Amino acid sequence: MEKDASDPDPSRQRNGFVGVLYGEFTDTLDDRVRYSVSLTESALTIRRISSSPGRTEAVFKLVDCVGCRAYRGPGGSDVGAYFTAYFYPFKRRWMSAGLTRQRVEQCFRVALVQDPLVNLQEAERWAHAIRDASALQAPRRDGVVYSEVRRPGRIMILVNPQSGRGQALQLFTGHVQGMLTEASVPYTLVITERQNHARELVRKADLSQWDALVIMSGDGLLFEVINGLMEREDWQEAIQTPLGILPGGSGNALAASVHHYTQSPPAWNEELLLSCGFILCKGLVGSLDLVSVHLASTQRLFSFLSLAWGFVADVDTESEKYRHVGAIRFLMGTLVRLASLRVYQGRLAYLPIKEAQNPPRGSVMDNHPPSTPQHPSLCSSLPCQLIPNTSSKQSSRHNSSNSNRNAISTKGPETQSDSKTRAPVDSLLPGLDQPVPESWTLVKEEDFVLVLAIYQSHLAEDLWTVPGATADDGVIHLFYVTAGISRPALLRLFLAMEKGAHLACGCPHLVYEKVKALRLEPISPHGMITVDGEMVDYGPVQAQIHPGLARLICG
Repeated sequence: MEKDASDPDPSRQRNGFVGVLYGEFTDTLDDRVRYSVSLTESALTIRRISSSPGRTEAVFKLVDCVGCRAYRGPGGSDVGAYFTAYFYPFKRRWMSAGLTRQRVEQCFRVALVQDPLVNLQEAERWAHAIRDASALQAPRRDGVVYSEVRRPGRIMILVNPQSGRGQALQLFTGHVQGMLTEASVPYTLVITERQNHARELVRKADLSQWDALVIMSGDGLLFEVINGLMEREDWQEAIQTPLGILPGGSGNALAASVHHYTQSPPAWNEELLLSCGFILCKGLVGSLDLVSVHLASTQRLFSFLSLAWGFVADVDTESEKYRHVGAIRFLMGTLVRLASLRVYQGRLAYLPIKEAQNPPRGSVMDNHPPSTPQHPSLCSSLPCQLIPNTSSKQSSRHNSSNSNRNAISTKGPETQSDSKTRAPVDSLLPGLDQPVPESWTLVKEEDFVLVLAIYQSHLAEDLWTVPGATADDGVIHLFYVTAGISRPALLRLFLAMEKGAHLACGCPHLVYEKVKALRLEPISPHGMITVDGEMVDYGPVQAQIHPGLARLICG
Protein backbone atom coordinates (compact mmCIF):
# COMPACT_ATOMS: atom_id res chain seq x y z
CA MET A 1 0.00 0.00 0.00
CA GLU A 2 2.77 2.40 0.90
CA LYS A 3 6.39 3.03 0.20
CA ASP A 4 9.03 4.17 2.63
CA ALA A 5 9.73 7.90 2.39
CA SER A 6 12.28 8.20 5.16
CA ASP A 7 15.21 7.85 2.74
CA PRO A 8 15.61 9.00 -0.89
CA ASP A 9 14.89 6.41 -3.53
CA PRO A 10 18.21 5.56 -5.26
CA SER A 11 16.35 5.05 -8.52
CA ARG A 12 15.14 8.61 -8.32
CA GLN A 13 18.69 9.82 -7.81
CA ARG A 14 19.69 8.06 -11.02
CA ASN A 15 16.83 9.79 -12.88
CA GLY A 16 18.71 13.05 -13.00
CA PHE A 17 17.38 15.55 -10.49
CA VAL A 18 20.26 15.11 -8.05
CA GLY A 19 22.53 17.92 -9.19
CA VAL A 20 21.16 20.41 -11.71
CA LEU A 21 18.75 20.05 -14.62
CA TYR A 22 18.96 23.07 -16.92
CA GLY A 23 16.99 24.27 -19.93
CA GLU A 24 15.85 27.36 -21.84
CA PHE A 25 12.18 27.75 -22.67
CA THR A 26 9.81 30.41 -23.94
CA ASP A 27 6.83 32.06 -22.34
CA THR A 28 3.54 30.34 -23.08
CA LEU A 29 1.97 33.57 -24.33
CA ASP A 30 4.91 35.28 -26.03
CA ASP A 31 7.68 33.35 -27.85
CA ARG A 32 9.90 36.42 -27.70
CA VAL A 33 10.17 36.08 -23.91
CA ARG A 34 12.66 33.40 -22.88
CA TYR A 35 13.56 31.88 -19.54
CA SER A 36 16.46 29.86 -18.22
CA VAL A 37 15.16 27.22 -15.84
CA SER A 38 17.25 25.14 -13.45
CA LEU A 39 16.08 22.35 -11.16
CA THR A 40 17.93 21.20 -8.07
CA GLU A 41 16.87 18.83 -5.29
CA SER A 42 15.22 21.67 -3.39
CA ALA A 43 14.16 24.41 -5.80
CA LEU A 44 13.08 25.46 -9.27
CA THR A 45 14.90 28.66 -10.27
CA ILE A 46 13.58 30.79 -13.13
CA ARG A 47 15.51 33.64 -14.75
CA ARG A 48 14.19 35.82 -17.52
CA ILE A 49 16.72 36.09 -20.36
CA SER A 50 17.00 39.72 -21.35
CA SER A 51 19.47 42.05 -23.06
CA SER A 52 18.99 44.54 -20.21
CA PRO A 53 21.63 44.53 -17.42
CA GLY A 54 19.28 43.31 -14.71
CA ARG A 55 17.84 39.82 -14.69
CA THR A 56 14.56 38.92 -13.04
CA GLU A 57 14.86 35.77 -10.92
CA ALA A 58 12.25 33.74 -9.05
CA VAL A 59 12.97 30.76 -6.82
CA PHE A 60 10.24 28.25 -5.97
CA LYS A 61 10.87 25.74 -3.20
CA LEU A 62 9.93 22.20 -4.15
CA VAL A 63 8.57 21.63 -0.65
CA ASP A 64 5.68 23.86 -1.82
CA CYS A 65 5.10 21.97 -5.09
CA VAL A 66 2.18 19.52 -5.37
CA GLY A 67 2.69 18.39 -8.95
CA CYS A 68 3.71 19.03 -12.53
CA ARG A 69 2.22 17.90 -15.82
CA ALA A 70 3.33 17.85 -19.45
CA TYR A 71 0.99 18.20 -22.43
CA ARG A 72 0.70 19.03 -26.11
CA GLY A 73 -0.27 22.47 -27.28
CA PRO A 74 -3.78 23.27 -28.52
CA GLY A 75 -4.41 22.58 -32.18
CA GLY A 76 -2.34 20.59 -34.64
CA SER A 77 -0.23 23.49 -35.87
CA ASP A 78 1.73 23.99 -32.63
CA VAL A 79 4.86 21.80 -32.65
CA GLY A 80 5.72 22.89 -29.11
CA ALA A 81 4.95 21.07 -25.88
CA TYR A 82 4.31 22.46 -22.40
CA PHE A 83 4.93 21.66 -18.78
CA THR A 84 3.29 23.38 -15.83
CA ALA A 85 4.38 23.14 -12.18
CA TYR A 86 1.94 23.93 -9.36
CA PHE A 87 3.13 25.56 -6.15
CA TYR A 88 1.39 26.60 -2.92
CA PRO A 89 3.97 28.81 -1.16
CA PHE A 90 3.29 30.87 1.94
CA LYS A 91 2.49 34.48 1.17
CA ARG A 92 1.27 37.43 3.19
CA ARG A 93 -2.45 37.58 3.77
CA TRP A 94 -4.18 40.53 2.20
CA MET A 95 -4.23 43.43 4.69
CA SER A 96 -2.73 41.19 7.36
CA ALA A 97 0.65 40.33 8.83
CA GLY A 98 -0.14 36.60 8.72
CA LEU A 99 0.90 33.99 6.18
CA THR A 100 -1.20 31.59 4.15
CA ARG A 101 -0.65 29.24 1.23
CA GLN A 102 -1.53 30.72 -2.14
CA ARG A 103 -1.60 29.01 -5.51
CA VAL A 104 1.09 29.81 -8.12
CA GLU A 105 1.60 28.01 -11.41
CA GLN A 106 4.66 28.20 -13.64
CA CYS A 107 4.17 27.19 -17.27
CA PHE A 108 6.79 26.89 -20.02
CA ARG A 109 6.76 26.10 -23.74
CA VAL A 110 9.27 23.58 -25.08
CA ALA A 111 10.13 24.06 -28.76
CA LEU A 112 13.63 22.69 -29.14
CA VAL A 113 13.03 21.15 -32.58
CA GLN A 114 10.28 20.94 -35.17
CA ASP A 115 9.33 17.42 -34.06
CA PRO A 116 6.30 17.61 -31.69
CA LEU A 117 7.09 14.19 -30.20
CA VAL A 118 10.65 15.14 -29.25
CA ASN A 119 9.39 18.34 -27.63
CA LEU A 120 6.76 16.42 -25.67
CA GLN A 121 9.38 13.93 -24.46
CA GLU A 122 11.50 16.80 -23.15
CA ALA A 123 8.49 18.37 -21.41
CA GLU A 124 7.67 15.02 -19.83
CA ARG A 125 11.27 14.63 -18.66
CA TRP A 126 11.03 17.94 -16.82
CA ALA A 127 7.60 17.18 -15.37
CA HIS A 128 8.78 13.79 -14.13
CA ALA A 129 11.92 15.27 -12.55
CA ILE A 130 9.97 18.05 -10.81
CA ARG A 131 7.41 15.59 -9.46
CA ASP A 132 10.08 13.26 -8.12
CA ALA A 133 12.09 16.05 -6.57
CA SER A 134 9.05 17.64 -4.92
CA ALA A 135 7.96 14.27 -3.49
CA LEU A 136 11.18 14.09 -1.49
CA GLN A 137 10.73 17.65 -0.28
CA ALA A 138 7.44 17.15 1.57
CA PRO A 139 7.26 18.93 4.96
CA ARG A 140 8.43 16.67 7.77
CA ARG A 141 8.77 17.02 11.52
CA ASP A 142 12.22 16.27 12.88
CA GLY A 143 12.57 12.84 14.41
CA VAL A 144 9.45 11.41 12.76
CA VAL A 145 9.60 8.53 10.28
CA TYR A 146 7.00 8.77 7.55
CA SER A 147 5.78 6.53 4.79
CA GLU A 148 4.07 7.79 1.66
CA VAL A 149 0.73 7.06 0.05
CA ARG A 150 1.39 5.09 -3.11
CA ARG A 151 1.39 7.19 -6.29
CA PRO A 152 -0.75 7.13 -8.21
CA GLY A 153 -2.91 6.21 -5.23
CA ARG A 154 -6.54 5.23 -5.16
CA ILE A 155 -8.29 7.43 -2.65
CA MET A 156 -11.87 7.27 -1.42
CA ILE A 157 -13.10 10.69 -0.33
CA LEU A 158 -16.23 10.64 1.83
CA VAL A 159 -18.18 13.90 1.94
CA ASN A 160 -21.04 14.71 4.28
CA PRO A 161 -23.01 17.42 2.43
CA GLN A 162 -24.87 18.36 5.63
CA SER A 163 -21.82 19.02 7.80
CA GLY A 164 -21.01 22.49 9.08
CA ARG A 165 -23.14 25.02 7.25
CA GLY A 166 -24.04 22.47 4.57
CA GLN A 167 -21.27 23.62 2.23
CA ALA A 168 -18.83 20.70 2.37
CA LEU A 169 -19.42 19.58 -1.22
CA GLN A 170 -19.12 23.13 -2.56
CA LEU A 171 -15.91 23.64 -0.59
CA PHE A 172 -14.49 20.45 -2.04
CA THR A 173 -15.23 21.35 -5.65
CA GLY A 174 -14.14 24.95 -5.18
CA HIS A 175 -10.87 24.44 -3.29
CA VAL A 176 -9.66 20.83 -3.24
CA GLN A 177 -10.71 19.22 -6.49
CA GLY A 178 -8.34 21.31 -8.58
CA MET A 179 -5.42 20.64 -6.24
CA LEU A 180 -5.91 16.88 -6.54
CA THR A 181 -5.94 17.18 -10.33
CA GLU A 182 -2.73 19.23 -10.26
CA ALA A 183 -1.12 16.61 -8.03
CA SER A 184 -2.35 13.72 -10.24
CA VAL A 185 -4.16 12.15 -7.29
CA PRO A 186 -6.97 9.89 -8.51
CA TYR A 187 -9.98 9.68 -6.22
CA THR A 188 -13.54 8.45 -5.94
CA LEU A 189 -16.04 10.78 -4.32
CA VAL A 190 -18.67 9.22 -2.05
CA ILE A 191 -21.52 11.38 -0.75
CA THR A 192 -22.87 10.10 2.56
CA GLU A 193 -26.64 9.88 2.63
CA ARG A 194 -27.53 9.17 6.24
CA GLN A 195 -26.22 8.70 9.74
CA ASN A 196 -23.65 5.88 9.95
CA HIS A 197 -23.54 5.49 6.17
CA ALA A 198 -19.74 5.86 6.21
CA ARG A 199 -19.45 3.45 9.13
CA GLU A 200 -21.38 0.76 7.29
CA LEU A 201 -19.51 1.41 4.07
CA VAL A 202 -15.98 0.98 5.44
CA ARG A 203 -17.06 -1.97 7.58
CA LYS A 204 -17.93 -3.91 4.41
CA ALA A 205 -15.63 -2.34 1.80
CA ASP A 206 -12.89 -4.19 -0.05
CA LEU A 207 -10.06 -2.08 1.33
CA SER A 208 -7.56 -3.61 -1.06
CA GLN A 209 -9.07 -1.28 -3.66
CA TRP A 210 -8.04 1.84 -1.72
CA ASP A 211 -4.72 3.32 -0.67
CA ALA A 212 -6.30 5.92 1.61
CA LEU A 213 -9.63 7.00 3.07
CA VAL A 214 -10.19 10.76 3.28
CA ILE A 215 -12.94 12.57 5.15
CA MET A 216 -14.39 15.89 3.94
CA SER A 217 -16.60 16.80 6.88
CA GLY A 218 -16.41 17.54 10.57
CA ASP A 219 -14.81 15.24 13.11
CA GLY A 220 -17.98 13.14 13.44
CA LEU A 221 -17.58 11.43 10.07
CA LEU A 222 -14.04 10.34 10.88
CA PHE A 223 -15.37 8.94 14.16
CA GLU A 224 -17.73 6.79 12.07
CA VAL A 225 -14.97 5.62 9.73
CA ILE A 226 -12.55 4.65 12.52
CA ASN A 227 -15.18 2.67 14.39
CA GLY A 228 -16.31 1.02 11.18
CA LEU A 229 -12.75 -0.11 10.51
CA MET A 230 -12.36 -1.40 14.06
CA GLU A 231 -15.57 -3.44 13.76
CA ARG A 232 -14.12 -5.51 10.92
CA GLU A 233 -12.75 -9.00 11.51
CA ASP A 234 -9.55 -7.87 9.77
CA TRP A 235 -9.36 -4.73 11.95
CA GLN A 236 -5.59 -5.02 12.41
CA GLU A 237 -4.98 -4.63 8.69
CA ALA A 238 -7.95 -2.33 8.07
CA ILE A 239 -6.93 0.28 10.64
CA GLN A 240 -3.57 0.60 8.87
CA THR A 241 -5.32 2.21 5.89
CA PRO A 242 -4.06 5.82 5.85
CA LEU A 243 -6.72 8.31 6.93
CA GLY A 244 -6.92 11.89 5.74
CA ILE A 245 -8.98 14.86 6.89
CA LEU A 246 -10.32 17.86 4.97
CA PRO A 247 -12.21 20.39 7.14
CA GLY A 248 -15.86 20.65 6.14
CA GLY A 249 -17.59 20.91 9.51
CA SER A 250 -17.87 23.54 12.21
CA GLY A 251 -15.35 22.17 14.72
CA ASN A 252 -12.61 20.70 12.51
CA ALA A 253 -10.40 19.86 15.48
CA LEU A 254 -8.30 17.17 13.79
CA ALA A 255 -7.82 19.29 10.66
CA ALA A 256 -6.56 22.18 12.81
CA SER A 257 -4.26 19.77 14.65
CA VAL A 258 -2.84 18.28 11.45
CA HIS A 259 -2.15 21.78 10.16
CA HIS A 260 -0.48 22.68 13.46
CA TYR A 261 1.75 19.59 13.35
CA THR A 262 3.33 20.90 10.12
CA GLN A 263 4.58 23.90 12.14
CA SER A 264 2.76 26.19 9.72
CA PRO A 265 1.28 29.58 10.68
CA PRO A 266 -2.26 29.41 12.14
CA ALA A 267 -5.06 29.07 9.59
CA TRP A 268 -8.85 29.09 9.66
CA ASN A 269 -11.78 28.51 7.33
CA GLU A 270 -10.79 28.23 3.64
CA GLU A 271 -7.11 28.78 4.49
CA LEU A 272 -7.20 25.71 6.73
CA LEU A 273 -8.90 23.73 3.95
CA LEU A 274 -6.20 24.79 1.50
CA SER A 275 -3.50 23.68 3.93
CA CYS A 276 -5.10 20.28 4.50
CA GLY A 277 -5.57 19.85 0.75
CA PHE A 278 -1.88 20.57 0.28
CA ILE A 279 -0.98 18.02 2.98
CA LEU A 280 -3.18 15.44 1.26
CA CYS A 281 -1.46 16.06 -2.08
CA LYS A 282 1.94 15.57 -0.45
CA GLY A 283 0.75 12.21 0.88
CA LEU A 284 3.03 11.71 3.89
CA VAL A 285 1.70 9.18 6.41
CA GLY A 286 2.49 9.12 10.13
CA SER A 287 1.10 7.34 13.16
CA LEU A 288 -2.16 8.21 14.94
CA ASP A 289 -2.99 7.26 18.52
CA LEU A 290 -6.45 5.87 19.25
CA VAL A 291 -8.19 5.63 22.60
CA SER A 292 -10.38 2.67 23.55
CA VAL A 293 -13.44 3.89 25.47
CA HIS A 294 -15.64 1.58 27.56
CA LEU A 295 -19.14 2.74 28.48
CA ALA A 296 -21.37 1.58 31.31
CA SER A 297 -23.62 -0.14 28.77
CA THR A 298 -20.67 -2.49 27.98
CA GLN A 299 -20.19 -0.79 24.63
CA ARG A 300 -16.72 -0.04 23.36
CA LEU A 301 -15.77 2.84 21.10
CA PHE A 302 -12.53 4.01 19.53
CA SER A 303 -11.72 7.68 19.76
CA PHE A 304 -9.15 9.84 17.96
CA LEU A 305 -9.86 13.22 19.55
CA SER A 306 -11.46 13.61 22.98
CA LEU A 307 -13.68 12.45 25.79
CA ALA A 308 -15.60 15.24 27.57
CA TRP A 309 -17.99 15.65 30.50
CA GLY A 310 -19.52 18.82 31.86
CA PHE A 311 -19.04 22.26 30.33
CA VAL A 312 -17.26 21.19 27.11
CA ALA A 313 -19.73 18.39 26.38
CA ASP A 314 -22.66 20.70 27.15
CA VAL A 315 -21.41 23.41 24.77
CA ASP A 316 -20.67 20.92 21.99
CA THR A 317 -24.09 19.33 22.24
CA GLU A 318 -26.23 22.37 22.98
CA SER A 319 -24.62 24.53 20.27
CA GLU A 320 -26.06 22.25 17.59
CA LYS A 321 -28.91 24.71 17.22
CA TYR A 322 -26.38 27.30 16.00
CA ARG A 323 -24.79 25.00 13.41
CA HIS A 324 -25.83 27.27 10.53
CA VAL A 325 -23.38 29.99 11.68
CA GLY A 326 -20.33 27.70 11.42
CA ALA A 327 -17.44 27.65 13.89
CA ILE A 328 -18.78 30.61 15.84
CA ARG A 329 -21.46 28.24 17.18
CA PHE A 330 -19.05 27.20 19.93
CA LEU A 331 -18.55 30.79 21.09
CA MET A 332 -22.30 31.29 21.17
CA GLY A 333 -22.75 28.02 23.07
CA THR A 334 -20.02 29.01 25.51
CA LEU A 335 -21.67 32.34 26.33
CA VAL A 336 -25.07 30.68 26.81
CA ARG A 337 -23.66 28.00 29.11
CA LEU A 338 -21.64 30.56 31.09
CA ALA A 339 -24.85 32.40 31.85
CA SER A 340 -26.13 29.34 33.74
CA LEU A 341 -22.92 27.60 34.78
CA ARG A 342 -23.42 24.04 36.03
CA VAL A 343 -21.45 22.05 38.56
CA TYR A 344 -21.33 18.26 38.30
CA GLN A 345 -20.60 15.73 41.00
CA GLY A 346 -18.50 12.73 40.12
CA ARG A 347 -15.33 10.78 40.75
CA LEU A 348 -12.22 10.81 38.61
CA ALA A 349 -9.15 8.59 38.61
CA TYR A 350 -6.25 8.23 36.21
CA LEU A 351 -3.03 6.33 35.56
CA PRO A 352 -0.17 8.84 35.27
CA ILE A 353 2.42 8.38 32.55
CA LYS A 354 5.14 7.53 35.07
CA GLU A 355 3.07 4.69 36.54
CA ALA A 356 2.00 3.17 33.23
CA GLN A 357 5.13 1.16 32.50
CA ASN A 358 3.90 -1.96 34.32
CA PRO A 359 0.37 -3.31 33.88
CA PRO A 360 -1.65 -2.82 37.07
CA ARG A 361 -2.61 -5.73 39.29
CA GLY A 362 -5.96 -7.12 38.22
CA SER A 363 -5.72 -5.70 34.70
CA VAL A 364 -7.24 -7.43 31.72
CA MET A 365 -4.44 -9.41 30.10
CA ASP A 366 -6.35 -11.60 27.69
CA ASN A 367 -8.89 -11.06 24.94
CA HIS A 368 -11.74 -10.74 27.43
CA PRO A 369 -12.82 -7.13 27.85
CA PRO A 370 -13.76 -5.53 31.19
CA SER A 371 -16.82 -7.21 32.66
CA THR A 372 -20.25 -5.69 32.87
CA PRO A 373 -20.46 -3.26 35.80
CA GLN A 374 -22.90 -4.17 38.57
CA HIS A 375 -21.87 -1.67 41.24
CA PRO A 376 -19.20 0.45 39.54
CA SER A 377 -16.93 2.59 41.68
CA LEU A 378 -13.41 3.93 41.64
CA CYS A 379 -12.65 1.85 44.71
CA SER A 380 -14.70 -0.58 46.76
CA SER A 381 -15.32 1.98 49.51
CA LEU A 382 -16.88 4.51 47.13
CA PRO A 383 -19.98 2.86 45.62
CA CYS A 384 -22.25 4.68 43.18
CA GLN A 385 -25.26 3.69 41.15
CA LEU A 386 -25.51 3.37 37.44
CA ILE A 387 -27.13 6.47 35.98
CA PRO A 388 -29.58 5.99 33.10
CA ASN A 389 -29.20 8.19 30.05
CA THR A 390 -31.76 10.95 30.50
CA SER A 391 -30.37 13.26 27.82
CA SER A 392 -30.91 13.37 24.09
CA LYS A 393 -28.90 15.17 21.45
CA GLN A 394 -31.03 17.16 19.07
CA SER A 395 -28.83 17.23 16.00
CA SER A 396 -29.21 17.67 12.29
CA ARG A 397 -25.92 15.86 11.73
CA HIS A 398 -26.49 12.63 9.91
CA ASN A 399 -22.91 11.58 10.65
CA SER A 400 -23.25 11.62 14.42
CA SER A 401 -22.78 8.37 16.31
CA ASN A 402 -25.66 6.29 17.60
CA SER A 403 -23.82 4.42 20.28
CA ASN A 404 -26.81 2.22 21.20
CA ARG A 405 -26.80 0.58 17.79
CA ASN A 406 -23.26 0.82 16.54
CA ALA A 407 -20.68 0.77 19.30
CA ILE A 408 -18.41 -2.25 19.54
CA SER A 409 -19.91 -4.50 22.18
CA THR A 410 -17.63 -5.85 24.86
CA LYS A 411 -20.05 -8.57 25.87
CA GLY A 412 -22.29 -10.79 23.80
CA PRO A 413 -22.29 -14.09 21.93
CA GLU A 414 -21.10 -12.63 18.64
CA THR A 415 -17.94 -11.04 20.00
CA GLN A 416 -17.38 -13.77 22.59
CA SER A 417 -17.09 -16.31 19.81
CA ASP A 418 -14.62 -14.37 17.68
CA SER A 419 -11.60 -12.84 19.39
CA LYS A 420 -10.45 -11.15 16.18
CA THR A 421 -13.00 -8.37 16.65
CA ARG A 422 -12.20 -7.95 20.34
CA ALA A 423 -8.66 -6.59 20.19
CA PRO A 424 -6.71 -4.52 20.93
CA VAL A 425 -6.54 -5.65 24.52
CA ASP A 426 -6.98 -2.91 27.13
CA SER A 427 -4.32 -4.23 29.48
CA LEU A 428 -4.35 -1.13 31.70
CA LEU A 429 -8.07 -1.20 32.48
CA PRO A 430 -9.72 -3.29 35.19
CA GLY A 431 -13.39 -4.12 34.82
CA LEU A 432 -15.76 -1.23 35.46
CA ASP A 433 -17.10 -3.26 38.38
CA GLN A 434 -13.61 -3.50 39.89
CA PRO A 435 -11.71 -0.83 41.86
CA VAL A 436 -8.89 0.95 40.10
CA PRO A 437 -5.40 -0.33 40.96
CA GLU A 438 -3.31 1.30 43.68
CA SER A 439 -0.99 2.81 41.06
CA TRP A 440 -3.82 5.06 39.86
CA THR A 441 -4.37 8.56 41.21
CA LEU A 442 -7.77 9.36 42.77
CA VAL A 443 -8.86 12.98 42.47
CA LYS A 444 -10.03 14.24 45.83
CA GLU A 445 -12.44 16.80 44.41
CA GLU A 446 -15.93 15.59 43.56
CA ASP A 447 -17.42 18.81 42.19
CA PHE A 448 -16.37 19.58 38.62
CA VAL A 449 -17.21 22.17 36.02
CA LEU A 450 -15.61 20.08 33.27
CA VAL A 451 -13.45 17.05 32.58
CA LEU A 452 -11.71 16.87 29.20
CA ALA A 453 -9.42 14.11 27.96
CA ILE A 454 -7.88 15.10 24.62
CA TYR A 455 -5.20 13.49 22.43
CA GLN A 456 -4.70 16.14 19.72
CA SER A 457 -3.42 19.71 19.88
CA HIS A 458 -6.73 21.39 19.04
CA LEU A 459 -10.27 21.00 20.33
CA ALA A 460 -11.58 23.23 17.52
CA GLU A 461 -10.11 25.45 14.81
CA ASP A 462 -9.64 28.27 17.31
CA LEU A 463 -9.02 26.26 20.50
CA TRP A 464 -5.34 25.34 20.89
CA THR A 465 -5.83 23.09 23.87
CA VAL A 466 -2.53 21.17 24.09
CA PRO A 467 0.32 23.18 22.55
CA GLY A 468 2.83 20.34 22.94
CA ALA A 469 0.66 17.48 21.68
CA THR A 470 1.28 15.43 18.57
CA ALA A 471 -0.86 12.83 16.85
CA ASP A 472 1.35 10.01 18.10
CA ASP A 473 2.75 11.09 21.46
CA GLY A 474 1.06 8.18 23.27
CA VAL A 475 -0.53 10.51 25.81
CA ILE A 476 -4.06 11.32 26.98
CA HIS A 477 -3.92 14.97 27.98
CA LEU A 478 -6.33 15.25 30.91
CA PHE A 479 -7.77 18.60 31.96
CA TYR A 480 -10.33 19.22 34.65
CA VAL A 481 -11.77 22.36 36.20
CA THR A 482 -13.09 22.16 39.76
CA ALA A 483 -16.09 23.96 41.22
CA GLY A 484 -15.59 27.44 42.58
CA ILE A 485 -14.25 29.01 39.40
CA SER A 486 -16.02 32.24 38.50
CA ARG A 487 -17.70 32.82 35.17
CA PRO A 488 -15.20 35.54 34.15
CA ALA A 489 -12.28 33.27 35.07
CA LEU A 490 -13.68 30.40 33.00
CA LEU A 491 -14.26 32.73 30.05
CA ARG A 492 -10.68 33.99 30.34
CA LEU A 493 -9.44 30.39 30.16
CA PHE A 494 -11.26 29.73 26.91
CA LEU A 495 -10.20 33.04 25.40
CA ALA A 496 -6.59 32.26 26.34
CA MET A 497 -6.97 28.83 24.75
CA GLU A 498 -7.25 30.51 21.35
CA LYS A 499 -3.49 31.15 21.60
CA GLY A 500 -2.63 28.12 23.72
CA ALA A 501 -1.99 30.33 26.75
CA HIS A 502 -4.57 28.95 29.20
CA LEU A 503 -2.03 26.98 31.24
CA ALA A 504 -0.12 30.21 31.87
CA CYS A 505 -3.17 31.87 33.42
CA GLY A 506 -2.34 30.50 36.84
CA CYS A 507 -5.95 29.44 37.46
CA PRO A 508 -6.08 27.38 40.69
CA HIS A 509 -9.18 25.53 39.50
CA LEU A 510 -7.53 24.21 36.30
CA VAL A 511 -5.57 20.94 36.54
CA TYR A 512 -3.60 19.32 33.72
CA GLU A 513 -2.15 15.79 33.81
CA LYS A 514 -0.55 13.47 31.25
CA VAL A 515 -2.07 10.01 31.59
CA LYS A 516 -2.33 6.62 29.91
CA ALA A 517 -5.77 5.66 31.19
CA LEU A 518 -8.62 7.17 33.17
CA ARG A 519 -11.99 6.43 34.74
CA LEU A 520 -14.86 8.86 35.26
CA GLU A 521 -17.96 8.11 37.37
CA PRO A 522 -20.68 10.74 37.24
CA ILE A 523 -22.80 11.06 40.39
CA SER A 524 -25.05 13.86 39.18
CA PRO A 525 -28.18 12.25 37.72
CA HIS A 526 -28.22 14.41 34.60
CA GLY A 527 -25.47 15.38 32.21
CA MET A 528 -23.75 14.68 28.91
CA ILE A 529 -20.65 12.74 27.94
CA THR A 530 -19.22 13.10 24.45
CA VAL A 531 -16.62 11.08 22.56
CA ASP A 532 -15.09 12.95 19.62
CA GLY A 533 -17.96 15.41 19.93
CA GLU A 534 -20.62 12.69 19.69
CA MET A 535 -22.92 12.12 22.67
CA VAL A 536 -22.73 8.64 24.22
CA ASP A 537 -24.52 6.87 27.06
CA TYR A 538 -24.37 8.80 30.31
CA GLY A 539 -22.74 6.89 33.15
CA PRO A 540 -19.38 5.48 34.25
CA VAL A 541 -16.74 5.47 31.51
CA GLN A 542 -13.09 4.51 31.29
CA ALA A 543 -10.48 4.75 28.56
CA GLN A 544 -6.97 3.69 27.59
CA ILE A 545 -4.67 4.97 24.88
CA HIS A 546 -3.22 2.72 22.16
CA PRO A 547 -0.19 4.51 20.69
CA GLY A 548 0.19 4.50 16.92
CA LEU A 549 -2.72 2.16 16.30
CA ALA A 550 -3.93 4.00 13.18
CA ARG A 551 -2.28 5.89 10.30
CA LEU A 552 -2.80 9.57 9.46
CA ILE A 553 -1.93 11.61 6.37
CA CYS A 554 -0.01 14.48 7.93
CA GLY A 555 3.14 16.56 7.57
